[in-house]
Amino acid sequence: MKKGILVFLALAFTLLVTAPVFAEEPAQEAKPSTRAPVKTELIHMKYQRASMMMAVIRPFLSQDSEMRSSPDDKILIISETAENIGKALAIIKELDIKPADLLFTVQLVLGSEEPEKGVEDTPNDPIIKELRNLLTYKHYSLLDTSLLRALDTQNSEVRLGDRAEFELWLRPKVIRDEKSSLIQTEIRLRRILIAGTPPNVTSSKPEYITTNLIGTTLNIKSGDRTVVGVSKLDGSGKGLILIISGKIVD
Repeated sequence: MKKGILVFLALAFTLLVTAPVFAEEPAQEAKPSTRAPVKTELIHMKYQRASMMMAVIRPFLSQDSEMRSSPDDKILIISETAENIGKALAIIKELDIKPADLLFTVQLVLGSEEPEKGVEDTPNDPIIKELRNLLTYKHYSLLDTSLLRALDTQNSEVRLGDRAEFELWLRPKVIRDEKSSLIQTEIRLRRILIAGTPPNVTSSKPEYITTNLIGTTLNIKSGDRTVVGVSKLDGSGKGLILIISGKIVD
């Protein structure tokens, strides 16, 4: 009997000790969020594309931010904290400015061993005088000249030649420093001719033969004039010379 009482007391003591372990802990109160509230801002672009601005300002925003551009790429939509939206607006203000206005003078000169009929030589041109010492052509005649207006970082095109068979494409980028300004310009010149139609063949759409003549990138000081390149024509011993000058208008 005495032994049974001792076993009962031991069991009761064990239950009293282990009961707090199995007791349900009180629910912890949710901590309030420390993240600043998010707002949505619509930023209208004046000169730059919204999609381009997205790549620029992304490093200055949080990982939870959301950005998208409008279908016309003129509005940038940002969902972010007010502080980070302020950073984005400051960056956009510095970059969304009117692009520089540029004016290019383009000349196509034909170099040949024999004089071209109906075309006068250009003996007094300083650049042509230099080319005579560098190239083997004896005669240099001006095929065409044109003025081309362009905007910084935007594409521009012009057709040249009596039959408008030469297409000039360029994309300038103004690089400024404290002393001077450079116009870094991508240039492409190609020749576009209508292909001859074989006899007894009718076609509603003409076919074109395109030949790439000159493709390069060069730096031009505002107001300077330079030779872009020389390209041989049709294996006839003639060469097409592209001369260009550019200046910043505003």
